[in-house]
Amino acid sequence: MQNSDRTRPHLMSAYGGDGWQPRSRSLAGELRNIWGTGGMCSEWEPVKAVLLHRPGAELAASADPRSVQIVAPLDMERAQLQHDLMAQAYRDAGAVVHYVDPIHTPKPNQMFAADLMFMTPEGAILARPASDVRAGEEREVAKALAALGIPIVRSISGRGTFEGADAMWLSPQKVIVGRGMRTNAEGVRQIRTVLSEMGVEVIDVDMPVGTMHLMGMLRIVGENLALAWPVRLVYAAVESLAEEGFDVAFLPDVDEAIHNAAFNFVTLGPRKILMPAGNPITQAFYEGLDIDCVTTPTDELFKAAARETDPGARRKQFGEIQKVLHDDLPVIFLIEPAYTHVWNKRVKGLITNGISMYSPWWAVWKE
Repeated sequence: MQNSDRTRPHLMSAYGGDGWQPRSRSLAGELRNIWGTGGMCSEWEPVKAVLLHRPGAELAASADPRSVQIVAPLDMERAQLQHDLMAQAYRDAGAVVHYVDPIHTPKPNQMFAADLMFMTPEGAILARPASDVRAGEEREVAKALAALGIPIVRSISGRGTFEGADAMWLSPQKVIVGRGMRTNAEGVRQIRTVLSEMGVEVIDVDMPVGTMHLMGMLRIVGENLALAWPVRLVYAAVESLAEEGFDVAFLPDVDEAIHNAAFNFVTLGPRKILMPAGNPITQAFYEGLDIDCVTTPTDELFKAAARETDPGARRKQFGEIQKVLHDDLPVIFLIEPAYTHVWNKRVKGLITNGISMYSPWWAVWKE
């Protein structure tokens, strides 16, 4: 019988007396019971559920693509059709599809949901996008996670920035995080703190200038196989992959990856991926590695992938890069050796002189 003598509260259940029930399970152990179903610690195990945002009226903002950091204006109906086909491909693979469905018109990049969170065995780390253009998109994802009963174990705060596409599970005990334009050092520090509380080690690697996300240079497709973009992926990342037992296969030709998003795929399960249609060379390379390729059209959606195409802006960006190299001047050459240069005839804008080949980078292009 409950003791009701308030002069001896320690005997009451609410104060730890008879009838007190201590919380015995970890947060991970409460998923699928007290909380909703979710959590992950692998990049290649079968996908069971995904969170998407179907693009809509917000794509009208793509009429001014530079202002919203996308490539070109999008056709809403065509983008929606391609998104629906992608969602169906997930269902066909056995995954449950959930949606971020804002009440008001969201920001035009809301469909890139992978940037807005990172899943752990205990729930989601809520991202904080680096660009003001995308600021606030994470609020809509937070609402969707709450509705699904998924715990948010950390929201990146302060001056930290972090986007989910900059982190990957190498094993249940190790995560790799890319530090660059989208995820800063403070964001990495916060990720390391929360994951260390779960017993997970964080390996952080710097990313080259001119790249966006770690996911744009590294993909994991199986227990011991990773795919990488040559030159982009830094040595420290390859070294960490090797330590975890991964073989790393590099794209033999990046032309399709540049022009048709051939590297923008999702691992559906062990050596099974969902990839953009229309990439025969890259698909043949993947299939040569015993990867089952499911394809879906994405060319309209790909227009929303942020990259700079305006020649004036390219001139400014590369000019700033070259100024940094000049000002920091890591090496002073005392002797200028003679060079022989060979380049593909499709490369235009190269300037040579009697000393060497010094072209402003913004002026070089490929037909």
